[in-house]
Amino acid sequence: MNPPQPSEYPAYCKPYIATVSADVWAEFGQQKITLSAFISEIPKEKENYAYASEKWTVKEVIGHLLDTERILAYRALRFARNDQQNLAGFEENDYVKHSNYSGRSLESLAEEFVAIRTSNLYLFSQFTEQEWSRSGQANQNFVSVKALLFILIGHINHHQRILQERYLLS
Repeated sequence: MNPPQPSEYPAYCKPYIATVSADVWAEFGQQKITLSAFISEIPKEKENYAYASEKWTVKEVIGHLLDTERILAYRALRFARNDQQNLAGFEENDYVKHSNYSGRSLESLAEEFVAIRTSNLYLFSQFTEQEWSRSGQANQNFVSVKALLFILIGHINHHQRILQERYLLS
C-alpha cells in the first residue's frame, strides 16, 4: 500500500507517517508483538518515571497509546462507512489526567494493547478499496481511512522512540 498523499491528513501527522515502513501491513501486525515486548522489558523502577515535571509517566504514555489506538480506529470505521459527520477531537492531556493508567501494571497495559491491535487488524483488513479512499473530518481536519492506518503505526513509532530516548536512557 502506498503512503497517503499530504492532502489526506493534517500536516501535524506528517512526522508520524514518515516513520512507517514500505511494508505497512507487516509493520501494523508486527507492532502487536514488538510494542508488547518493548513494554515487558521496561524496568519496574521506570514504570512511574517522568523525565520532567508536567510530563507523563511511562505508564501514562502507554495509556495514551491505548486511547489513541481506539479513537483513530473508531474514526477509520466511521469514515469507511461513509459517515460524513464532523467528529470531535480529544484532549490527550485530559484523557491521561482522568485515567487510572498509573495504577495499572505494565503487563496489563501490554495485554490490552495486544487485544486492541488484534481487533484493529481485523477491522482494517476487511476494508475495500472504496473504503480505503474515503475520508472524513475529525477535529476540523480532513483525514482518509488510509492515512489513519499510517498515523496509527507512526504514532506508536513516535512514542516508542520517545520512551526509549527520554525515559529509559536516563
